[in-house]
Amino acid sequence: MKRFRSFLTLTILGGLTVVLPIALLAMIFVWLFGGISELISPLTGMLREETTLNEFLAFVVVFGLILSACFLVGLLIKTRLGVWMHSHVDGWLAKLAPGYRTIREVVSQLLGVGDETSLFSGQTALAKIFGPESPVTVTAIVTSRHPNGSFTVFVPTAPIPTSGLTYHLPADCIELLAHVSVEEAMRTIIACGSGSAEMLSKNAREAQKKLTEYED
Repeated sequence: MKRFRSFLTLTILGGLTVVLPIALLAMIFVWLFGGISELISPLTGMLREETTLNEFLAFVVVFGLILSACFLVGLLIKTRLGVWMHSHVDGWLAKLAPGYRTIREVVSQLLGVGDETSLFSGQTALAKIFGPESPVTVTAIVTSRHPNGSFTVFVPTAPIPTSGLTYHLPADCIELLAHVSVEEAMRTIIACGSGSAEMLSKNAREAQKKLTEYED
């Protein structure tokens, strides 16, 4: 009987590990779709009045136009005129809305594109936050290097990697993981440390492989 209950429990849990991520992803998609639909509903309403498109097609057209506008803005800010305009608009919005720059930084960090200061452009490391003699290490992201050789690192908290603490540490408290991407490190944070052994062993293997190639 105990074996049967154990088998039943493990089987259900195994099924939940497959079904729950899919269900959560679907829920997030529905939530995002609903939020975006509500946000652009005035535009889709105008389009439906002027054309024979149904609600879904109107949403697709308007959303496509918004993405196209974002693409054009992205092209514009790559030009000198665009950089000048962006700097002035950015300064104006910062004065008008004090929280604007904070929101912009959060979005830039989450997207991790087009910004050398983005969290995802950093380097993964093991940090000894209690000093070089302590055996305790934490997974960290190097966000800045200083002329004196010290580092600024961000230590994410599990299971939400976008929150955490910032430390300024000397070089002997940092072990860079050259062969581990920020995305790989973040996955172990989200999993509350699960997968760290594989991540560290992979880094060791790649480092040994590079050393062997260099010696040859």
